[in-house]
Amino acid sequence: MKLLIVEDEQELADNVSSYLSREGTVCETAYSFQEAEDRLLSFEYDIVLLDIMLPDGNGLNILKVLKQIRPETGVLIISAKNALDDKVNGLELGADDYLTKPFHLPELNARLNAIYRRRKFQGQKTIEFQDIVINPETHDVTVCDKPLVLTLKEYELLLFFVTNKNRVLTKQSIAEHLWGDNVDFLDSFDFVYQHIKNLRKKITAEGGADNIKTIYGLGYKLSES
Repeated sequence: MKLLIVEDEQELADNVSSYLSREGTVCETAYSFQEAEDRLLSFEYDIVLLDIMLPDGNGLNILKVLKQIRPETGVLIISAKNALDDKVNGLELGADDYLTKPFHLPELNARLNAIYRRRKFQGQKTIEFQDIVINPETHDVTVCDKPLVLTLKEYELLLFFVTNKNRVLTKQSIAEHLWGDNVDFLDSFDFVYQHIKNLRKKITAEGGADNIKTIYGLGYKLSES
């Protein structure tokens, strides 16, 4: 899951990012309305964690822009204001959920995972692709009913492919999804090939089919055929 945290309280944003990163989420942060708007116009995210009260604007206006340009993106609103109007307005504008500060990080993580399941997998507890079964909550993966032991990045890569099956994914889009902001510090995308190679090897070793196809000059695609 790739998440944008829009929160002007830097300590809170960093604590959320640190916790969710340990849970396997790729996190990026924006501390202002302008920074959030710039990121949303330039990059794609699975979910946006959105504070309403920002120093240079109202988070609900970011929500309006987001739903115009990327309506498929999930939104969880957070705010210190426990006003019913804010909650109603946010939900009417297309937010998926609302959480009032202060909140517990495990609850935040659970709500984000629920939004992700609803958005990507119609709320299903497990995701199936031919012989592969993925449990997004536990990160357990099986191939042909046998456990598949993956690194965190290999797991995120497999989930990214499954959620975008039959779509060509460029090396850059894969790198940005897996590494977020850190991708700017990398000299090349060779590591993408290495992770895909390792993932293919592990799947086929357990009897699964190699459905990750190389589309020369473009990228990779998880194909059902």
